[in-house]
Amino acid sequence: MPTDSTDSPDFRLVGYRAATDRVEDQFWQHIGIEEDQLTALVEHHAEDGEHSFYLMHNGAVTWGIPGEPQLVALYLQRDTGARTFRFDHAAFALPAMAQSWLIARGCPEEEILLADGMGTAPADQATRALERRLRRDGDQFALLTSYTHDTTPMEITVLLRALDEKAPMPFRILLEEADLTARTHILREGGFATFEAATRWWEAHWSGEAIPLPPATPAARRATAAGVPAPPARPAPSRRPGH
Repeated sequence: MPTDSTDSPDFRLVGYRAATDRVEDQFWQHIGIEEDQLTALVEHHAEDGEHSFYLMHNGAVTWGIPGEPQLVALYLQRDTGARTFRFDHAAFALPAMAQSWLIARGCPEEEILLADGMGTAPADQATRALERRLRRDGDQFALLTSYTHDTTPMEITVLLRALDEKAPMPFRILLEEADLTARTHILREGGFATFEAATRWWEAHWSGEAIPLPPATPAARRATAAGVPAPPARPAPSRRPGH
């Protein structure tokens, strides 16, 4: 996501050590090694000092594999008595999905919202409503794959699968389109009855075909959610032809 922020995250780990050698290795591998490329979009620290929540942009991803998600959600847990810490993290393509993940781990929703001017703003009420649902219902869908196209035209697609096997439209695609001139974005959702139908739309879209997203049914809309990383039941589609 486009951002003018240059704030580094405040991990508040001075005087703390990793709880185990594995935690130390994992923190360095996933967070520490790219710390100078991480920009804090929003962070929240509990008053007890034991819990911190971060939504960050990882600038290093923009130079890596095309299409990879550029946002990092980080949950830090500190043992203030033992002066040790543990952490959990996940990568996401959309802010609302990262916020949903953090909210599920105890962060108050109002504390992890992006400030005005941080990235692009929702262009319409439909976008605001969908992002609100994505933040609040993050345990209904599993994340299968995403693709971030971070050059003009800026677009992000996300493929989700319902955890409820009886869901009438179990596969969802989210499409975000950003207007950098207006500094706004729109987010839309499409529902698909089968994996094959969802991947056909995905491949057609990234091949340049202007195919609108099919609407989600009213019943399925009530259960729409951001999803959490989980192994897909079937192989995810190629993120974009040629990649």
